[in-house]
Amino acid sequence: MIGVYNYTVILTYLGLFCGFSGILYIIDGNLKMSLILLMVAGFCDMFDGKIASTKVRTKNEKRFGIQIDSLSDLVCFGVLPAVIVFRCSGGNAVHGIIPAIYLLCALIRLAWFNVDEETRQNQESGSREKYLGLPVTSAALLLPLCIGTASLLSLPYDQITMWTMLIIALAFVTPFHLRKPGNLGKLIMVLLGAVTFALVMIGVKA
Repeated sequence: MIGVYNYTVILTYLGLFCGFSGILYIIDGNLKMSLILLMVAGFCDMFDGKIASTKVRTKNEKRFGIQIDSLSDLVCFGVLPAVIVFRCSGGNAVHGIIPAIYLLCALIRLAWFNVDEETRQNQESGSREKYLGLPVTSAALLLPLCIGTASLLSLPYDQITMWTMLIIALAFVTPFHLRKPGNLGKLIMVLLGAVTFALVMIGVKA
């Protein structure tokens, strides 16, 4: 069988399953479960690179890891958030414009990241220290936080999330430098994720 099947790719594969399951849930109208699965996919993505770095990999295995990570990200943090916002807005053609723009920006950013990362690995060793533009995985935290907060405060989250999504989409392709979070940064994101999870559980109706 072609591909890689060792422990270095387990979290990436699990994240993809979470993303696809989230799409099924939001199509069925279950917003809460789709947001939870989006966050779980983000958690998997946060640590998949750390796990992969514990094994000595061939050049092709590293390249494979870059490709599947971005392909999985497109489903989990591109398609899933776009479908969530589309369903929350009422699901008509006009309301699909911003989710479509968001998905395109996510696709462009991920493709550019793949090219940039392969170039970087050919020129230097070690892990990346900073990102150019907002990583697409940020949607796993920002979107549930936005919807959970708006729902808890009884605000019109359909409109709020639509414009929030547009801002996030533009940030994907805006060339600003963002330092990659270290262990402390990841701990802060996990704690913020726990708060966001509580907001979703309390504020969002199934």
